[in-house]
Amino acid sequence: MASSSGSSWREGMSSDNIKGLCLALSSSFFIGASFIVKKKGLKKAGASGLRAGSGGYSYLYEPLWWVGMITMIVGEIANFAAYAFAPAILVTPLGALSIIISAALAHIILRERLHIFGILGCVLCVVGSTTIVLHAPQEREIESVTEVWDLAMEPAFLLYAASVITATFILIFHFIPLYGQTHIMVYIGVCSLVGSLTVMSVKALGIAIKLTLSGMNQLIFPQTWAFTLVVTVCVLTQMNYLNKALDTFNTAVVSPIYYVMFTTFTIVASVIMFKDWDRQSPTQVITEICGFVTILSGTFLLHKTKDMADGLQTSPSIRLGKHSEEDGFDGGEGIPLRRQESMRST
Repeated sequence: MASSSGSSWREGMSSDNIKGLCLALSSSFFIGASFIVKKKGLKKAGASGLRAGSGGYSYLYEPLWWVGMITMIVGEIANFAAYAFAPAILVTPLGALSIIISAALAHIILRERLHIFGILGCVLCVVGSTTIVLHAPQEREIESVTEVWDLAMEPAFLLYAASVITATFILIFHFIPLYGQTHIMVYIGVCSLVGSLTVMSVKALGIAIKLTLSGMNQLIFPQTWAFTLVVTVCVLTQMNYLNKALDTFNTAVVSPIYYVMFTTFTIVASVIMFKDWDRQSPTQVITEICGFVTILSGTFLLHKTKDMADGLQTSPSIRLGKHSEEDGFDGGEGIPLRRQESMRST
């Protein structure tokens, strides 16, 4: 059994997988730091204009927000390249590192308290991610972007994509006007659902660019430009609603929940479209699921720890929001994760 596991590990960590792993790790460092810089920019912009969480776009005139945005773009470019070399089931879970960086910097710079169990949650995220990385499947051999298009046109993935688009429109037009300011899952739900389609399109586009650079021009195929259009629309949608989530809720809560939901939907999309688990044994699949459950446990600890920290000075029914006195806002402007029904209607 031990030799079999070692053999599976060597087979999974091909040269392409190692390149994808290194790119994904560097991406996590940049993205984790960008959350904090963007949050500082959002807070600074919100002090002199309409906050993003209330529908404002004053942050577009804030240089600090653009520094964070550029940092995130650098991280996303590295992430983009990683998907061209390694399967999504390997690259995506490494986003756990960005959670740790974001949570640690939020604790130091933004004074958003990180409990000792939050640190334990970060450790669990690392353990779970490592487990998934060590059992990741080898990248599927693809020789043309048209092959990726054919995979995307299969009935199973078309059904998934249609379900995601339908759920996204329902969240945007029905739930966000009612619960966007009080329920963190609404904004993050939009980002995560759309994000799974972004990754599939980014992977297709990354493969097209990699093949083009190797001498097989993929820019002549309309499918390459179709995937480019999907990436553009999805990224702009994610950016908009992620900004709203960051400005409305605590960074230490937004980052892990977004990571869990985004990773879940992305892995499901990848399994459906690229059939990652078809090339693995049941043992490897179960191990990857266990690794992901470990990550879920870590993010649960981070979430519950923030609730404990915020609830120390408030009654059980009303929790302090992130825009508290420590952020330079008046206490009356606090936005809790949940409010009582009577408060929501006022």
